[in-house]
Amino acid sequence: MAFSAHSQTVSTDVVLFTIRDDRLMVLLVRRPREPFGGYWALPGGLVHEQEDLDDCAARVLQAKAAVSGIYLEQLYSFGRPGRDPRGRVITVTYYALAPTNRLGETVMKDSDDRCWAPVDQLPALAFDHNEIVPLAHQRLAAKLEYSTIALQFMGERFTLSELQTVYEVILGESLDKRNFRRRLQGLRCIEETGEWFRGGSHRPARLYRVRQPGRVDIIK
Repeated sequence: MAFSAHSQTVSTDVVLFTIRDDRLMVLLVRRPREPFGGYWALPGGLVHEQEDLDDCAARVLQAKAAVSGIYLEQLYSFGRPGRDPRGRVITVTYYALAPTNRLGETVMKDSDDRCWAPVDQLPALAFDHNEIVPLAHQRLAAKLEYSTIALQFMGERFTLSELQTVYEVILGESLDKRNFRRRLQGLRCIEETGEWFRGGSHRPARLYRVRQPGRVDIIK
């Protein structure tokens, strides 16, 4: 698409988070051409003339990460003049959450044109993407306090210790085990499966599942 100095273009950029090896990771793609040719960037694309913003973000996820049907939320609009050397481009940013088992093996594997980077060790990114990722992380961490959004990182079955690890990874701090579990009991958003996880020398742990997968409830 050609850019004009007097035109205004809208794009979407998506911060796709997952948790791998107890670290919060974000998907980056390498830009094949200028501007910022060779730089890592967030997956993004221009909004088609008759396309809804949410549909564009979902299309970007499908094209760049081969994933659909995951949690996707609008974050913020970035429109500072000069953020794109080609002309006036406003990007509506989103963040998306997925457990690693919802992402294909190919997507999870780093390559020359795609990689996963820890949010606290980002390389120099194209455009203003180094501003977007921390904002998305901040929104995610804040939403842990008043919603069940952390469940979007969980697989079909999980232990309470695994769920607590998700909270700790996102917040960057340790949580008291007893207080964490007491809080969960009041939410009624998970249920026991009747199965147990047995691994290594640890005591067997109950396995849980999300009562309503894909749904994020606001905690009143």
